[in-house]
Amino acid sequence: MKQLNTKTLGIGALAGLTAALLVLGASMQPSFSAVLYAASALPILLVGLGWGNLAAISSVITAAVLGAIAISPSFALLMTLVTLLPAGWLSHLANLARPASELGGPDHLMAWYPLSDILLHLCGLVTIAVIVVGVMIGYGPELIDRMVDALFSSISQQQSEFAPDAATIAQTKSLVLLMLPAIQGGMWVLMLFAAYYVASRIVSASGRGLRPREDIPSALRMNRNSIFVFLVGLAATFFGGIPAMVGATIVGTFGAGFLLSGFAALHFRTRGKDWRLPALILCYLASLLLLLPAFFILVLGLGDTRKAIALTPNKDADAPKQTDTKI
Repeated sequence: MKQLNTKTLGIGALAGLTAALLVLGASMQPSFSAVLYAASALPILLVGLGWGNLAAISSVITAAVLGAIAISPSFALLMTLVTLLPAGWLSHLANLARPASELGGPDHLMAWYPLSDILLHLCGLVTIAVIVVGVMIGYGPELIDRMVDALFSSISQQQSEFAPDAATIAQTKSLVLLMLPAIQGGMWVLMLFAAYYVASRIVSASGRGLRPREDIPSALRMNRNSIFVFLVGLAATFFGGIPAMVGATIVGTFGAGFLLSGFAALHFRTRGKDWRLPALILCYLASLLLLLPAFFILVLGLGDTRKAIALTPNKDADAPKQTDTKI
């Protein structure tokens, strides 16, 4: 067992080194920073899903220590909150299972942690991370005022006829103050889930996956309680000040979760249709370019939360590599 643990720790440390190098590369290449930051979650997820919690913990600690040594402790803290910790926690949740008999199912099956609850945890973790990062960098009206003033000044220098009035400037500042954390949180939920999806497919294909491969279109839904959190966040945006910024963050992160579940529901409902592929391509392109189609997909996810509770991946304990999902 000691030798096995040492090997597992070494694999985790190697993954942590890879994750740290990706984050350092992101800090040096701003144009690819978002992609590299999201990719830094992949090594953590791979070892966590394939080798278990010990490897994931080793990778997170290694990456955090390397980040503190190479840059600063505050940089390591940001990296841990935004990428390392969510990735490690997702892999932990994905590996949780219990006998299906505890849920009233057959004795020979295993019940795995629902994907809807994993997505709920992801939205919550990203919300906390964005709020903590905002506190650390001093995010608030003063920072946004400087950013918007600099932006308008730059535009005025390039276009002399551009002269916005005070009301327009104030409205822009209020809008950016709420949109920035919402967009950042939402994008991070999407990228981290994409990293989880890729990592789970790689680990499953390699044969090391502890969690059986599941049917994403039928299993990916938001937990029923998520809709109440989303509504509370939406209501908080009308109070102004800190509650509005926190509420906007919640709307962005949980809205991204409902958007993911909406697309999963769309994939599930269009199965077997001849027009499925062009319809899906059109929906994805329209959601990328326009806000209204994405809003309709989000509403589809909001309306399908009840179904997510009933979808629990159950696998045969004696044959965990099978891929049929029981609903």
